[in-house]
Formats: sequence, structure tokens, C-alpha cells
Amino acid sequence: MDNIENYSFTKRGIFMTNYSVFLPSYSIGVDAYKRIPYVTRRYGNKVVVIGGKTAISKAKSDILEGINESNIKVLDFIWYGGNSSYENVEALLNNTKVKEADIIFAVGGGRAIDTCKVVSDKLDKPMFSFPTIASNCAACTAIAVMYNADDTFRDYYYPSEPAIHTFINTRIIAEAPDNFLWAGIGDALSKESEVLLATRGKELSHTPLLGAQLSRACDEPLLNFSAKALEDCRHNTTSYELEQIALDIIISTGLVSNLTSDAEKYYYNSSLAHCVYYGSTVVPGCAGHLHGEIVSFGVLCLLTYDKQFEKRDRIYEFNKSIGLPTYLDDIGIKKEDVEKMVHKMNGVTEWYCAPYEVTEENFIKAILDTDEYSKNK
Repeated sequence: MDNIENYSFTKRGIFMTNYSVFLPSYSIGVDAYKRIPYVTRRYGNKVVVIGGKTAISKAKSDILEGINESNIKVLDFIWYGGNSSYENVEALLNNTKVKEADIIFAVGGGRAIDTCKVVSDKLDKPMFSFPTIASNCAACTAIAVMYNADDTFRDYYYPSEPAIHTFINTRIIAEAPDNFLWAGIGDALSKESEVLLATRGKELSHTPLLGAQLSRACDEPLLNFSAKALEDCRHNTTSYELEQIALDIIISTGLVSNLTSDAEKYYYNSSLAHCVYYGSTVVPGCAGHLHGEIVSFGVLCLLTYDKQFEKRDRIYEFNKSIGLPTYLDDIGIKKEDVEKMVHKMNGVTEWYCAPYEVTEENFIKAILDTDEYSKNK
């Protein structure tokens, strides 16, 4: 029973330890912001809006319209600082308007929202998220990726809970550059394959079991609706397909993340596809490629390594259909780079998120086999 996580053992047997799970609710649609007064009604009426400069410029009028005729007062619209760093967090913690506010509205992409998570956690203020791009699930996860002042990765910060509610304005998502949505699709494509690999053979308790089952809802919307959603985004048009993809990227994968990772007890949230991304950081040619872009190639490598060839074929065809990478040249990697990439991967958390031992030799082969398979198609 040594693979049963999150249990305490006594002479009387096993029992579940005390724990809490916090999951965000959400609103979506072109009029999503009109739900702000109702959703926030119990948390106070003084709001500070923190986010990226472009994001705030896109969302400001809709937020103000949404709270019109309510008792909500926006104290200020504040730039988050440009990076999710503790230096920017400290500046916000010392901002008079932030101190005075009852509520924090986090507006923008992942780094802006992650910064707000830390600020709200340290001040114990309720936070509501307003993603303006559909490129990741930061808007509803209880983890913040923190960077040093020079933009190098520093650590993960785990707030006590995620945003209370996420407001997704599909018109704003549709008007964002389509490459953000494209990369978000590539990143979300990893969730089902990685979680099901990481949890295979485990005797899961309720929370990670729920997350693993929910991960099974991530692939199909991407495969069915991505092409139309991207086309609509290029024309700045809202649609059912765009809505489904935004929900998949922001909500579905975010809920899975919250349910399958615990800072102290277990981690099933990602696996070998993200290893490929981490390994790519030692290859200069990858610098111009987006996170989700590289992860999508990592999915093909994971499926090759795990001998899921039928699914690999399907994901290959999908990647080709919307221009996501299928071989090394697509992401600026040469065959001679692969060994140092894999050496970099060995040791990161995700390297061990598999039901068997992963070896450098075999993973090098899997990457090269993926590249060869794609070139020969």
C-alpha cells in the first residue's frame, strides 16, 4: 500500500488526514463582466485592478460597464510591474490603494495573474481573475510561477487558494493575438496524456482521482474545435468553438491542475511532455518559441516513449492541421542538441511522473524516433 498517497497510518489502520480543496467558479461570454456585482457582493466594495498595461486597456471599459449602477468603487488601475517577481509583489504590497482595497481584480496573462495571487495571499484579500488571453490556466490555479529580476525562473509560490471566480470575456479573448490561443492549445494538449501517464497504476484518493478523470475531458474539445477557434480568433470573432477552447485551456486544465497537485503530498499534474520544454531551455534555438508550442512536440515524444502509437498518430495529424510542431526543426533543435536536453530534463519533478523508470538513453531515442517518424510521414 506504499503507493496510496495522502493517508496517515495508526495501529487502528488508515484514515484520511484533514485537508481542504478550493476550486474557482467562473463566468464566460461577451457579457461575463456584468456578473461582477453579483459574484463579488459579499466581499466588499472597494476594488483595485492590477494587471498588464495592454490587458487593462482592453478590459477597463468592460469592467467599468460591468460594475455600473452597483456600489463597487474602483480605487485604481495599477500595472503589475511587468514580471511575476517578488520585487513587484513587494511594490504592490506597499501601494496605498492596494492596502485600502477590499478586493483585488487580477487582469491579463499568466504573469500578471500570478503576481496578484501572491499579493492577495500575503494580504489575505479575496482575488477575482480576468484573463484577457487564453494561453494557459493561471487564472484558476493555486500556484504562481515566480521569476528573478533578470527573468530567470526562481520558484513556485503556492497561495492558500486560487481565484474565487474567473471572468472570461470571450470578445476580449477573440481580439487577442491568435498566437496566444495557438500556444494555449499546445499546452492544454499535454494535460490528458501527462496526467493519465503520471497516475497510471496509482491507488488514488478522491481528489487526485477526480482530477485524473477530469483530465479525460481535455483532448476532445481541442481536437474538434481548435481549427475553427483559431480562424475565428484571427478574425476577432466570438463563436461557440472559441468559447469551448477558452474553457478547455483556462478552466478544464486549471481544475485538473488544482486537483492533481499538492505541494507536500503528491504531484501528477504534468510529466514527460513538459520535460521536453525544460530541456529545451538549454538550446538557444528554442528561445523564440512559445511554451505551449514546445510542449505540444513533447506530447508526441511522450506518446512515442510510452508506445501509444495510435494516439501519437492522431495527435501528429492534429498538430500538422493547425501548424503545431511535429519534428525537431520546427522548434529550432538539432539532433546533436538532444543529449544535453535530456540530461537537463533528468532531475526535474516531471521526470519521475511516470509509472516506470525513465532513462536518458531511452528518452533520447524517443525524441529522435519522434523526429524520424514525423519526417517520414
